Amino acid sequence: MASLSSHHSAPPTRGILLRLVLGLLVVGGAYLIFEFGRIQGGYDLLSAASERQVFEDRIGELEAEIIALNEQKALLETHREIDREAYTQVEASLTELQAKIQEQQDAISFYRGIVSPADGNAGLRVQDFRLSRNGSEREFSVRLVLVQAMKHDRKVTGDVVLRVAGFENGEEKSYTYSDLKPEDADTKWVFSFRYFQDFDRELILPDGFTPERITVAVESRTRSISSIEESFNWAPSQG
Repeated sequence: MASLSSHHSAPPTRGILLRLVLGLLVVGGAYLIFEFGRIQGGYDLLSAASERQVFEDRIGELEAEIIALNEQKALLETHREIDREAYTQVEASLTELQAKIQEQQDAISFYRGIVSPADGNAGLRVQDFRLSRNGSEREFSVRLVLVQAMKHDRKVTGDVVLRVAGFENGEEKSYTYSDLKPEDADTKWVFSFRYFQDFDRELILPDGFTPERITVAVESRTRSISSIEESFNWAPSQG
């Protein structure tokens, strides 16, 4: 009968543990050799850690500065918007003030023309005449202001006769206000005033007619007050 062997094999877990311990010793030794080599080469692990902390602190300071600068930038942009709005308001107020000053100056010039005109001549006169284009290509507006200069002891009455001269089909042609007025407008153009009177009238030009000049005849029916007539180039402004 064969005798049983007294030799037993080692449990497998003991061999695994032994290999792990050997592996750790190898890695640990290698790291110590690596650190020793770096120290020998002038590398100090503690110094490196200290330097890294310095850099991290500096990065934190720079990030804080960036935040502060962004806040300052936002504040400056807000101030710039406020300054721009204030400037716009001042500019608008200045423009409005200049318009009011111009309006007052125009009013002074207007009444001066009634009371004491520059040429010193009394009687009827055209104080203002403006021609402007309406929405349609053939439609225009006429603004006329008549005054009686210097002498205002009596009312002056009469009629305005307006004529537009130009060319039609290559030939000279002239139209009166009654030819050019809108259908619902009054044919008569009567005035009656002591100081001044203003009018707004509409004109519609016939197709094919090219205007050149417009004549305004102010025909007085008041004795001792003479009639006048003035002619203007056809130069309308945009309405």
